[in-house]
Amino acid sequence: MSGLNKLVSNYDEALQGLEDGMTIIAGGFGLCGIPENLIAQIQKMGTKDLTIVSNNAGVDEFGLGLLLQSQQVKKMIASYVGENKLFEKQLLDGILEVELTPQGTLAEKMRSGGAGIPAFYTATGYGTDVATGKESRKFGDKDYILEEAIKGDFALVKAWKADLHGNAIYRMTAQNFNPMAATAGKITVMEAEYIVEPGELDPAQIHTPGIYVNRLIQGDSEKRIEQRTIRQDSEAS
Repeated sequence: MSGLNKLVSNYDEALQGLEDGMTIIAGGFGLCGIPENLIAQIQKMGTKDLTIVSNNAGVDEFGLGLLLQSQQVKKMIASYVGENKLFEKQLLDGILEVELTPQGTLAEKMRSGGAGIPAFYTATGYGTDVATGKESRKFGDKDYILEEAIKGDFALVKAWKADLHGNAIYRMTAQNFNPMAATAGKITVMEAEYIVEPGELDPAQIHTPGIYVNRLIQGDSEKRIEQRTIRQDSEAS
């Protein structure tokens, strides 16, 4: 990797410098837009005592669920638990520390971390357990709580297309938390389905500018179906 070229040749190089006890911000929503190969590499490395910031923790035995399975995660900062039975069990058993955060607040925590904004006020969560221990303030006739931004040692994101400079496009709903996460890492590693030469992507369509990306790697995607529903034909038909 040299100059503006962010491409690395293997996953060891992509996650070089990741150590026990670090904070990782991961893009994705359920199994949509997750950097699955980077996550699998973390499991392979055995890095432990991690704090993971993500909407949820994948599903059992896939995505971030792999890291729960191998008990490499010390703390989850997330919005949603219910899609992963092991996540729920470790929370209830006291094995895993969990900081539940409203979804919009979590996205703004990432965005603020990337924008250099240390904290922000939001009405979401005021008067609930979410507000416990947090500063509150009234603006006009409404009460707000102060939420601190999040910055990760690493941010892991998944793009649809990226050029060698790290300029990236996400596909449809796979965009989700990825643009915010990409800005919030001291080191941002992007996994992309397709990597093209600089100039091949329409500048007006770029979701994440390459200035935020430190390392880029080509990744294959399984495209799993998270919840498969099959219509049952009626007896009359």
